[in-house]
Amino acid sequence: MKKERKVWAMTMIAFWLLASNQTKAQQDSLRTLNLNEVVVTATKFPKSIAETGKVVNVIDELQLQRSAGKDLSQLLNEQVGLVVNGAVSNPGKDKSVFLRGAKGDYTLILIDGVPLSDPSGIGGAFDLRLIPIDQVERIEILKGSQSTLYGSDAIAGVINIITKKSGDKPFNGFGTVSYGSYNTFKGNAGVSGSTRLWDYDLTYMRFQSDGISEAYDETGSGNFDKDGFNQDAFQLNLGFKPTEDISIRPFVRYSDFGGDYDAGSFADDPDAVYEASLLNYGLNGQYTFAKGAVNVLYAHDKTERDYITPFSSFPNKGHYDHGEVFSNYSFGKHIQLLAGLSYQRMEMNLPEASIKYRSLNITNPYVSFFINDISRFSIELGAREVIHSVYGHTFTYSINPTYKIGSVAKLFVNYSTGFKAPTLSQLYGQFGANEELNPEESRSIEGGVHLFTKDKKANVRATLFSRKVDNVIIYTAGEMRDRYLNLDQQDDYGFEVEPVVQINENLNIGAFYSYVTGELTTPLATGGDTTYNNLIRRPKHSFGINATYAITKQLTVSMNFKTFGKRDDLFFNMNTFTQERVGLNSYQLLNLYAEYRLLAQRLKLFVDAKNILDQDYTEVYGYSTQGFNVQTGLSFNF
Repeated sequence: MKKERKVWAMTMIAFWLLASNQTKAQQDSLRTLNLNEVVVTATKFPKSIAETGKVVNVIDELQLQRSAGKDLSQLLNEQVGLVVNGAVSNPGKDKSVFLRGAKGDYTLILIDGVPLSDPSGIGGAFDLRLIPIDQVERIEILKGSQSTLYGSDAIAGVINIITKKSGDKPFNGFGTVSYGSYNTFKGNAGVSGSTRLWDYDLTYMRFQSDGISEAYDETGSGNFDKDGFNQDAFQLNLGFKPTEDISIRPFVRYSDFGGDYDAGSFADDPDAVYEASLLNYGLNGQYTFAKGAVNVLYAHDKTERDYITPFSSFPNKGHYDHGEVFSNYSFGKHIQLLAGLSYQRMEMNLPEASIKYRSLNITNPYVSFFINDISRFSIELGAREVIHSVYGHTFTYSINPTYKIGSVAKLFVNYSTGFKAPTLSQLYGQFGANEELNPEESRSIEGGVHLFTKDKKANVRATLFSRKVDNVIIYTAGEMRDRYLNLDQQDDYGFEVEPVVQINENLNIGAFYSYVTGELTTPLATGGDTTYNNLIRRPKHSFGINATYAITKQLTVSMNFKTFGKRDDLFFNMNTFTQERVGLNSYQLLNLYAEYRLLAQRLKLFVDAKNILDQDYTEVYGYSTQGFNVQTGLSFNF
């Protein structure tokens, strides 16, 4: 590790020397504050951040370009209110997204506004490893229950991953190549372009790494083998615009990865391997008119996963279809309406599942009504009716009032209900299937204030939130038999503070503090109930700071520092055959990135160094994490 740090330091010095005699930095090399930035996830149609009372965080194109040495989970792990467990463990280890302390299957993942789903998974959480960061242009993180807009699984919020679409001329070529620690190679290449009628983006990505041992070798023997990882991914986005009002956008994406995994906590397995793939294709269409637009969406997801040992194989296949049509309409300057209908069909292919019950469907009509800026007051009212082919009906709604105090403050409140439908695996799967399950249902409230300076060079947002989930689905054993039941109640609450300031035209700094805690209430067989803190692997306290400094027009350096407070984990002791609760120490991650641009910005050299402090820490009890590591490389466009 000392040798790697020395190499990294020498590289940083070289970057500085290259830039020492360059001209003053330009403001456009930074991500400047822009409260008029337009987002689509908060309402399903374009609105500026200043116009919505919902809590939205944006990872823009510049930030993604400066994340060439990371994967998607590592980038999300740096954000306020987000912990991606497994992000900095072995590169191929599974990832769990904890948004505001919620469990991983309470956050819905979207690609270009369309939900992703793997019906063969137990909890329904989508596997982030199947989404290459190289194909992403922008990410919008929308917090709070969003079931009224997006349906099942959006209890904690949604993460909308917006992919690259087109170039700004008929032909653009681009690519990135990097190499670094753990014999890790990342490369992507593609072409994009646009004309009056057509636009396109075609990208291929390769990622491979020798990795580290997934399981932690507590004996220090060094006998545990490295668990490697490899991935290939392809994306094609097309656009056809026959008139100014009509656009048709077909797409196809394919991602395939595989690697080694271990037997469990502190337990090596040199022969276990896994394979997974995602085929995602579909079509987005839009017709715009003077007072609004009509959108048509269709996507199909085919996921396959298999965990293979010399003695067994566990293949899982899932098929998911999502079709949706919605329209927004403006009745005038202050009144807007959104109405839509979505249909989802899910199918799993598991040999042990009942042949008769391998699929289900969900129909979702929904509507939202917006009153905008009448005497500084705005409100959004929404409702969704859910028609589920197995359990019946669910109704959700949301209320989001906002009040502006001049141009320096915005007060907001969001109250919303949400739901998570039981998965196919829970209803008809291999273990503990229960066709009588009902949906998990939530009630969420958040409120806060967003303050701005008059020159808009600084702002701070403070948000309080509370979330209650009833009918939580758990897996039971013993007297109740091995099966899934709606049994528990989950209560979470916390707050976030996010200041951002543009010091000058060269330097932006953002920071955050996040607090979250939660407890689970479980009925007892003897009567009464028991309540205990259960936010496993999720810290109560986290603090972060991000800074981007344009040293010159060519050289930009950025820094991310995030602390993760003490957490608990659960560990199954094979000696006593009992589940034990263990404490995990707090830790800090410091990441640095530098890039130097030349040849009229067409070539970029970069260094991405992570865990600069070489922290020894644990994400999952009994599993290894990455020490100090570096990726260096170059990207080009022409």
